[in-house]
Amino acid sequence: MTDIYYLIAMINLYFIGSAGSGKSSLTNAFFGWMENQRYDAITVNLDPGIENAPYVPDVDIRDWVKLDDVIKEYGVGPNGAQIIAADLLALNIDEMKDIIESFEADYVIFDTPGQMELFVLRQSGKFLIDTLGADQSIIGFLYDPIISKTPSGFISLMLQAASVQMRFNVPFLNILPKSDLLKDDEREKIINWSRNIMDLEDDIHNEVPTMQSQLSIEFLLALKSFGASQNIIPASSTYGSGMEDIYNTVQQIYYGGEDLSKD
Repeated sequence: MTDIYYLIAMINLYFIGSAGSGKSSLTNAFFGWMENQRYDAITVNLDPGIENAPYVPDVDIRDWVKLDDVIKEYGVGPNGAQIIAADLLALNIDEMKDIIESFEADYVIFDTPGQMELFVLRQSGKFLIDTLGADQSIIGFLYDPIISKTPSGFISLMLQAASVQMRFNVPFLNILPKSDLLKDDEREKIINWSRNIMDLEDDIHNEVPTMQSQLSIEFLLALKSFGASQNIIPASSTYGSGMEDIYNTVQQIYYGGEDLSKD
């Protein structure tokens, strides 16, 4: 076991995915699982426009930046306000960091903005991860289960995941949320695609015309050389399944599989 396992004070787990992929629900479910296991965790909401969150954040970006205030102050619409709010996040990171560290939690679970681009492509997202500690951060990328059902849809999400991984350059895990919405054979096929690129390539040929098939295969080959093929973790916030698998994967990455001590 290397020394890094002993140096990490807390793990920052960021849930990132497209709008509607289930980030807030997964934040709530994983936090609830951690509580039930008597592990020390807190939640952080980074979405200034979130309404009716299924959890009460321990740290909330809305304490510093409110979307309605941004709309009034800058005279922009909701979309423009989201962009401005994402940039304003950087102005409050130091104070947010102090508050987060004051909890002395083992896990900090971040619910990122609904529009993934606001966190991934704006400089404030990378600045936040770097400021809070890239060496103790991990990204959980959420694959929308409906998009994932087709080979071309699954590849498009693989491309998004690879882009996020390249952008932040921190440990990474793939998650299939809302897996309870899928039929058993659909879920198993998606899991198999994440493990066996050759099977995914075969299924592309059966799905799309020749030209699109060739393009998808070229994307797939590029992703394979990048090392984007990783096992995906099926999870359900509704039934609480997959939470232990997420936890075990994170622990394996940072602590070589060692379990947290319980209160």
